[in-house]
Amino acid sequence: MRRVLLFAGLGFAGLACFMALLVVGVYSAGAGLLGGAGSGDGQLARNTVPEEYALMVQEWGNYCETLSPALLAAQINQESGWQADVVSHADAQGIAQFIPSTWQTHGIDANGDGEANVWDPEDAIPSAAVYDCTLADYVADVPGDPVDNMLAAYNAGPYAVIEAGGVPNITETQNYVRIIREAEASFAAVPADQPLPPLEQAAGAVHFAQEKLGTPYLWGGDGTPEEGGRFDCSGLTKAAYESVGITIPRVANDQWNAGPHPDRDELLPGDLVFFAYDLNDPRSIHHVGLYVGGGYMINAPYTGAVIRFDPIDSPDYFGATRPTA
Repeated sequence: MRRVLLFAGLGFAGLACFMALLVVGVYSAGAGLLGGAGSGDGQLARNTVPEEYALMVQEWGNYCETLSPALLAAQINQESGWQADVVSHADAQGIAQFIPSTWQTHGIDANGDGEANVWDPEDAIPSAAVYDCTLADYVADVPGDPVDNMLAAYNAGPYAVIEAGGVPNITETQNYVRIIREAEASFAAVPADQPLPPLEQAAGAVHFAQEKLGTPYLWGGDGTPEEGGRFDCSGLTKAAYESVGITIPRVANDQWNAGPHPDRDELLPGDLVFFAYDLNDPRSIHHVGLYVGGGYMINAPYTGAVIRFDPIDSPDYFGATRPTA
């Protein structure tokens, strides 16, 4: 776990005052809630896609009107977590998880090396984009949201969507569509003229985490009575947002995709702040904290430490996420 400096220099009275001001400040920010974050005008948010794939996703994500770079990125992330050599229980292969029979029909040699290779992301990612758009055409006359139907067809096949008259009543397929659509905003750059709105529930999440200050760290801890109310880093942030009715993933690496990404100078209390081994690769995220303002976070740092205030500015600071309500 990441080791950082203690937030020193605050006595007990000063700490309590600081906490109270944070709660007031974040509620005030939430009171001015604005509209949605927007689609990013087709641009990927920085550091949401591994560096070696970002340009490819940006290009092929615009292959048809039903697709976008953010949607393609969310789909590949859901399919494989950007792992090029993964094989599923159904024998779906590679970074885009094509089953062999589908690849034989729809795989393309996008990089022009003479072979359509399901294990090569330079072929598989473009093939996924082209296949998405082909599926969108197949199900174009099906009622409902065309993007949802396209994604459902990728997961369950176009004939299942046509027969059902929309997303079929298959739990796996429904979850597949829901997860990708929810993650889509996290991969989209926010236009400069549409600043991210504050999150109204953030104050409650900050208050929850403040109540845990001084609690000993526990690797894998979710704060249950059996664990003595102890947390690890992502267990604390997950519980903080669950306390205000917002569900985010359990693992820090996945929490990065729980919403859009404010810049360092746009941070507000309640934002999740992340730390990574490679500042160009979201797969290397290893730690998360809950931002409270003034360059500090509430942090469950490592075994032997307690939940505490820590500064966020360090060489491994990766970025931030504002969870989506």
